[in-house]
Amino acid sequence: MTEETDTNNAFSAVMVHLLRGVLYADDHPALWQSLLSVQARARDYVREIGLDLVVHEDEGFAWLQTRLADGAENESVPRLVQKRQLSYPVSLLLALLRRRLAEHDATSSETRLIIDTGEIAEMIRIFLAEGSNEAKVLDQIDTHINKVIELGFSRRLRTDRNKIEIRRILKAFVDAQWLGDFDAKLRSYMSKE
Repeated sequence: MTEETDTNNAFSAVMVHLLRGVLYADDHPALWQSLLSVQARARDYVREIGLDLVVHEDEGFAWLQTRLADGAENESVPRLVQKRQLSYPVSLLLALLRRRLAEHDATSSETRLIIDTGEIAEMIRIFLAEGSNEAKVLDQIDTHINKVIELGFSRRLRTDRNKIEIRRILKAFVDAQWLGDFDAKLRSYMSKE
């Protein structure tokens, strides 16, 4: 193989992975290095289809998002990356996990935040309606945790299925503005009751 073929293969592998979802440096170190070497080409390529490449080198992740035109979405281009409406419990769980990640970053030198599912259940339980059936409440909480995993904001540890690593990409998606908007909605919801 020639060097040009190797570069094209690396570019193709990076683009296919990004079109499928988030690329994490710790999950795919060789692919991450390829991304860093073809980053400018990848940005130009995805711009043509209405996307932006977002790379957080310091945190070790990258993804594609719909390109914004002058601060607003370009309505003339169909969305390739779909927006998802999150349920209240999932939004609440993301907010709680984001706050927990911020606390972890402020108090620990460890980059990974690993939480037991029981601890997550206790964090969210106080915000959910009281149920007479404890097993049903725990099943619902587990469903919400699984949705957060499905969305890519956390993952179960292979060595202990009751422990979850909170992925650092949560910081990029659940930022201060998102938390502020969620807090406002929560206050509005609480005032109606």
